[in-house]
Amino acid sequence: MTGTLPPSDFVMRPNSRLLPAGTLLWRMHKTKRPGDQFNPMPVDAHFGGNRFDATESDPYQYLYLADTPTTALAETLLRSLEFDPGTGMRLVPYAAVRDKSLTLLRTQCELILVSLITEADLAAVCQDSWLLEAEGERYAKTRRWASEIRAQTPQAMGLIWQSRRNRPRLASVLFHDRCAEEPLAVVPGHGVPDMGSPAGVAETNQLLAPLRAAVVPPRPA
Repeated sequence: MTGTLPPSDFVMRPNSRLLPAGTLLWRMHKTKRPGDQFNPMPVDAHFGGNRFDATESDPYQYLYLADTPTTALAETLLRSLEFDPGTGMRLVPYAAVRDKSLTLLRTQCELILVSLITEADLAAVCQDSWLLEAEGERYAKTRRWASEIRAQTPQAMGLIWQSRRNRPRLASVLFHDRCAEEPLAVVPGHGVPDMGSPAGVAETNQLLAPLRAAVVPPRPA
């Protein structure tokens, strides 16, 4: 595991991946928030949060994306979710999709991302698969590593990597302070605007079916 030394001990030579303007990406988010709104809230440096969230020591706004709708759902809903022995499925609690939306976005400018997709990409930032596999309390270290990648790559507008829940599809995070004022635009008429509705649950389950996962609908009143 190459997460035992501070990232500032290393000189990184990150590889870049360009996303052209017009690239289509997907995001699952709270319905009350616009689909293209970045998260402005840093998390605690040591507790909670996600893999590459901002912290108070590096308080950028951030937004997670995926290259397919199924990947966006898997990255959010299938974290540490075990297969149910009785059904052979991963059963997603209904609460996880209530008041949530799945939105299609289009990039409005070229985005320069640090690539963490291949082993060579990870080696370029003095890392290996640990950076993408670590979970739970180890997120404190992955967040610190993301901050150091930002510090050593001032032109980087985000990171992109292979989704660990829907390989070989891609997930990414954008840094608002490195992007144009409005780097993303919502594409109307696509996605699942109300994932908690009966139609939304059905559409979500259709997308999750190849991964043997399904939202458990609420019991009738």
